[in-house]
Amino acid sequence: MKCPACRYNGTRVVDSRPAEENSSIRRRRECEQCNYRFTTFEKVEEAPLIIVKKEGTREEFMGEKLLRGLVRACEKRPVPLEELQNIVASIEKELKSRGVSEIASHEVGEMVMERLANVDEVAYVRFSSVYRDYQNITMFIEELKNLQKGPLREKNGSEGLSEE
Repeated sequence: MKCPACRYNGTRVVDSRPAEENSSIRRRRECEQCNYRFTTFEKVEEAPLIIVKKEGTREEFMGEKLLRGLVRACEKRPVPLEELQNIVASIEKELKSRGVSEIASHEVGEMVMERLANVDEVAYVRFSSVYRDYQNITMFIEELKNLQKGPLREKNGSEGLSEE
């Protein structure tokens, strides 16, 4: 590595230690020519996660974009922002743990739906109405019936959607 002071191409590592919660390494280096000391950081370069859309277009996964969609679905609902941020973080972690560089958008959507169903029924219905793009009211009613039988029904007992 070149010395930032004299531009000599020979340096040695004087000290190394973990940094940023063990996600990088901080190194103290010394120039072999002028003895100038400086710090460098070594970090893993992560390949971006690519989302493959229905139409076949590709874009980089953006947690902020996913969070905006969740915030919109939870508007005027008693769902803390922190919970939505945790959903995004858990989805991103799961995607990265798969070890693939590309993932279909419908898989991400299903992951969101699964988590949202356990958080808030109304937000789930709002998100699904956009995500699933129901073509008619019958399809929408079927989704509501499935929701009644699903995880929220079991978790909350008699609370939730009622058949009135």
